[in-house]
Amino acid sequence: MQGGKTANGDRISGWVWAALAVLMLLALAVVFVLPRLVQEYELPLVPRADTAPVVTPSAPLANNTPQISPFDEAQRARQRREAQDALASLLERQQALDEMAVDQWAAEEYQTAIADARRGDEFYRNTEFVQAALAYQNSDLALSGLQEQVPEVLNRMVAAGEAAIEAEDSASALQRFELALRLDPDSEEAQRGLARAQTLDEVNSLIASGQALQASGDLQGAQQQFEQAAALDNAHQQAAALVAGNRQRITDANYTAVMSEGFDLLQQDQSDAAIAAFERALRIKPGSTEASEAIAQTREQITLASIADLREQALAHEASEDWEQAVAAYDAVLALDSNLVFALEGKDYSARRLQLDRLLAVNIEQPMRLSDQAAYDEAREVYQIGRDLEADLLAEQGSVGERLAQQLDTMETLLAQMLIPVQVTLTSDNATNVTVYQVGQLGTFAETSLMLRPGRYVAVGTRPGYRDVREEFVVGFGRELDSITIRCNEEVAAVNRP
Repeated sequence: MQGGKTANGDRISGWVWAALAVLMLLALAVVFVLPRLVQEYELPLVPRADTAPVVTPSAPLANNTPQISPFDEAQRARQRREAQDALASLLERQQALDEMAVDQWAAEEYQTAIADARRGDEFYRNTEFVQAALAYQNSDLALSGLQEQVPEVLNRMVAAGEAAIEAEDSASALQRFELALRLDPDSEEAQRGLARAQTLDEVNSLIASGQALQASGDLQGAQQQFEQAAALDNAHQQAAALVAGNRQRITDANYTAVMSEGFDLLQQDQSDAAIAAFERALRIKPGSTEASEAIAQTREQITLASIADLREQALAHEASEDWEQAVAAYDAVLALDSNLVFALEGKDYSARRLQLDRLLAVNIEQPMRLSDQAAYDEAREVYQIGRDLEADLLAEQGSVGERLAQQLDTMETLLAQMLIPVQVTLTSDNATNVTVYQVGQLGTFAETSLMLRPGRYVAVGTRPGYRDVREEFVVGFGRELDSITIRCNEEVAAVNRP
């Protein structure tokens, strides 16, 4: 029994010594390994102070060295990992913000966050891992807040850059847009803004040059400068406005020059050429009231001048009793203005005079038609109308046209002659049966006389067995007639004679 107890006690003493050995290893790890781990996970921004190594005299381990349980050591390890995880997230955010040049837009907040990280370092060195993790987390949270500000800061930088461009401050604009691109390299607004800022000085130089040329009157040269500026920066409002404004100046200058040309041509009585110039001006500036009115007024002047000229022509034709041309002139006037009273009345009078002239002329030129009683009666009526007109003209004007007077005198003579019979002698062979149209059947005779009014007559002779004969003759109108012979001399061959 006693021996067994001794053996059991020996086994217990062996376990105790093994536990003590493990504790000694843990103590050595705390002394030698933990400082290296702390050094490995410290913030790179926190410099380590150069300190001389502390040399401690070695002493034999005393039995009173503090011992840490495995559970406590596991807890410390977990806390250390949590602090390290917080530190890793913090360092990642710090690097991202440094790339975004955070010190240029949130320097104070950034330094405050870094100060929290440095406090975490102090806690970590002192193995106060819970406090270190909290400090790192506070710093990480502050840096996260700065990251959340990036979109707002980006918009602010873009707006500031655009304002700098409007203020023609290229350096400030470049700075703002470069910073915006560090915040977001893919920002299209920042990229466009940087491109505009890079060309701002050249654009301003071109604008200044163009304005100088514009002031000197060289609008075409100015236009080239303004268009080059707008091509470099198509979002530059001043350049775009100058392009449009100077183009309008060129248009106005061309328009004014062409309008002046038109008015000069008007003064030179070149109305058609003036209208052509005004129409060119209207093409330069469509819808121009001035050009439209100039065209209308010029055309009206041309019309009035044409009307006046045609009226003079019509009056001249009336004076020369060329009634056909007078009617044509009045028709031309009415084609220009169908409401002109003088043209309406003038055409009516000239047309009636033309009709009278033609009726008188046809009777005078063809007097033999008066041998027909109906034609004679019509001619006499026309003659009377002419005499009435003659009387009116004498009463109103004191004179009558020479042509009308001659026509009426000739008509009077013709009408009188038509009433005076002329003796006509007809001879035959006492065998031919004679008939005179418009007179009657005269029968057979050797010679006979007729009193005939001036005119055209036809005498026809018939005789059995002989071919008929026909004689036309004119009586009067200044023609002297010998005796008219009407005799059937040509015998017709017998048919079916035995």
